[in-house]
Amino acid sequence: MSEGAGMREIVTYIFGLALLGNACLFVPQALAVWRKKSDEGVSLVTFGGFCILQVIGVVHGLYEHDNSLIVGLGASFLTCGTVTLLTIIYRLRRLRANASIPSA
Repeated sequence: MSEGAGMREIVTYIFGLALLGNACLFVPQALAVWRKKSDEGVSLVTFGGFCILQVIGVVHGLYEHDNSLIVGLGASFLTCGTVTLLTIIYRLRRLRANASIPSA
């Protein structure tokens, strides 16, 4: 194995770990939304946009046979997608509750 190939393997491994770390960064937000049972302060555009980018990254990883992208961005999609889904659920509940309250 050449020195360049060895370095490439190291960088690939670190990149995969960094993507898994990225997935972990969404967990506190998911827990906060779930505990509060509220969408307050969560940008659906931001988290929805992250999800779209992650899906595109997974598809790219599939085409390129890049397991780091597939696993890392797949894990990020699961955690970010959880925030996005919870936000949608709680936002719809809030909007329905507000719509059922008669205005004075």
